[in-house]
Amino acid sequence: MIAAKQTPGASLWRDAWRRLSRNRLAVASGVAFITVTLICLLGPFVSSFDPSKADLQSSYQPPSADHWFGTDGLGRDLLVRTLSGGQISLTVGILATAVSLVIGVTWGAIAGYFGGRTDSLMMRFVDILYSLPFVIMVILLMVMFGRNFILLFAAIGLVEWLTMARIVRGQVMALKNTEFVEAARALGYSRLRIIFRHLLPNIIGPVIIYATLTVPAVMLLEAVLSFLGLGVQPPMSSWGLLINNGAEKIDVYPWLLVFPAVFFSLTLFSLNFIGDGLRDALDPKSSKD
Repeated sequence: MIAAKQTPGASLWRDAWRRLSRNRLAVASGVAFITVTLICLLGPFVSSFDPSKADLQSSYQPPSADHWFGTDGLGRDLLVRTLSGGQISLTVGILATAVSLVIGVTWGAIAGYFGGRTDSLMMRFVDILYSLPFVIMVILLMVMFGRNFILLFAAIGLVEWLTMARIVRGQVMALKNTEFVEAARALGYSRLRIIFRHLLPNIIGPVIIYATLTVPAVMLLEAVLSFLGLGVQPPMSSWGLLINNGAEKIDVYPWLLVFPAVFFSLTLFSLNFIGDGLRDALDPKSSKD
């Protein structure tokens, strides 16, 4: 008798990658995001123009062979300023998301696992913060600690963790009474070890999905703060600050708004489509598709 050929099983992550790679929109968005990121990181170092050096004789020049995106009111090359602004916007988005993940995941995991009064006290604090105006909280934090670039992403991250805490809490509460957690308790493992070594690795999927969707939300919030004059301060630039400056003169010098807005919009759309693709790929209900 000829033995039946066995098909090797695929791991969760390999299966998720297979589904993600079949999502053309998510793959194209990933390529677009990586391309924009690399251009923003490398472009200012390759160009001969200084993003902060003024040249009043070249102010408000339209796009040309010398200045592909034109120049602003101080004669600075808009292409280089758009790329350097992308560095700031992407840095704020990624670092603020990292801060929110550290706080939100830790807070939600502890509240969900311990339960009882600990859970009630911790989540009531989250509810109180939810009831406060979101932008007002960021403004207060920046007024208290100053308009420093480092404090900008910290201030945003400190108010972006609330939803993540709720998501992680719900996931932990659903898993904390399962067999593998009971086995860990029977072996005498501490609560913190069970949380960080056994529970969190099993909820990494929703965390990754929400983190991908948090980055564009943070970048959008930074743009709003720049419109209010509380974002990145000159001579530094960000996409939000460039869009704000360009909106003031869109009827006369439209290129000041169009080019930063295109980069900003492309990045936001890419990240959102990547998040949607990851959500579909990591959905356990679609594992048999």
